[in-house]
Amino acid sequence: MSNIKSISPPEAHELLSSDSQAILIDTRTLIEYSFVGHPIGAIHVPLKRPPNWEALPDFIKNIAQHAPSKTTPIVLMCRSGARSMDAAKLLEAAGYHSLFNMDEGFEGDKDDNKHRGNIGGWRFHNLPWQQS
Repeated sequence: MSNIKSISPPEAHELLSSDSQAILIDTRTLIEYSFVGHPIGAIHVPLKRPPNWEALPDFIKNIAQHAPSKTTPIVLMCRSGARSMDAAKLLEAAGYHSLFNMDEGFEGDKDDNKHRGNIGGWRFHNLPWQQS
């Protein structure tokens, strides 16, 4: 049985606001994090990088720098919630057990016009964000 809980962007914001120990890990690429934008206070720890899009071998080690305790509440996010779930599964396998996958991610799913940000995601919910 998995310890990974799925939460919406507003629920993630509430958790991060109410629990001073909770951290938000943005698993997207540097380009996405910098140019598309990111939640204020997010810690950037990419999970994958082009061109092969395989999990980076130092991902767990990089997370441990920000969450040395495996009980730290960790909210994971990406563009739409898929990569962050992959990251959560890796962290669960490494012994972390207070894991939250942010469904919808930063930009949400594509709408009928194949545009993101119109039907879900952190920005869609008008939560605090910035661009680098």
